[in-house]
Amino acid sequence: MSRGNSTQKRIANVMRKEWKVIFSDLNSSLFVSVLPFVIMIQAVVILYLVSRFAGPAALQNTILREGMEAWLQTFPEIAQLSAAEQFQVFFVGQIPYYFLLIPAMTAVSFATFSIVEEKQTKTLEPLLATPVRTWELLLGKSLAGLLPSLILTWIVTGCFLVVITALGWGNLIQYVVNRQWIISLVILVPLVSLLAFMLGVIGSSRSSDPKGAQNLAVIIVLPVVAIIIMQLVGAAVLVTSTLLFLCGGAAILDIVLLKAAVGLFQRESIVIRWR
Repeated sequence: MSRGNSTQKRIANVMRKEWKVIFSDLNSSLFVSVLPFVIMIQAVVILYLVSRFAGPAALQNTILREGMEAWLQTFPEIAQLSAAEQFQVFFVGQIPYYFLLIPAMTAVSFATFSIVEEKQTKTLEPLLATPVRTWELLLGKSLAGLLPSLILTWIVTGCFLVVITALGWGNLIQYVVNRQWIISLVILVPLVSLLAFMLGVIGSSRSSDPKGAQNLAVIIVLPVVAIIIMQLVGAAVLVTSTLLFLCGGAAILDIVLLKAAVGLFQRESIVIRWR
């Protein structure tokens, strides 16, 4: 067997072990599965309430007016819409970035459940007795959380589009499902997901309790919220080039973080800390 196949097999074994830990517990599997839909429902409720009770006139007296003007300058095709429809497109356009919270928040719960179970059952030591390398261990744990989170994010996005169509906003989908939307979901979400889960895994390996893992993983929420706020207030609008640059930065950060993790947490160190 080639070296590459051996590496893939070890990473796959780590992933299968993680999935067994998470999805063998009903409470943890339900929490991880339901959380993305809770975030989607929050987004729908916020959009409905803002559209129903605030409306475009409210922008004139708030800092969001500059965000709306910047959005119109960047996407002039929505200028042909009514003021109410422009208002709706403006807020619905933030949803791909709001859904970045799904992998970020799922990473927190995923790392917590995984680490608690490993501490209780002491299943880590047998794994480290195998030829698995440290980077394979960390990457496998991160990918084990990334894949379900990514699939759920895409499913939730499809459900969101169905819901807003049911609300009567179906004619606006063509204005929000654009190139930026696709790049966000297909490229940025996986990269941010990997980053979030890697932070959770690294935090769990350094912490003596699950709260430490949560504290480190939740850091990823801050730049996600910053992206949304910057667009709402007009400080920046993410066009294609900016999004690709952001994706490139996230990819580099993922690689740097994995290498840093390998350097910081050698096998002996991990075993001692997780006993």
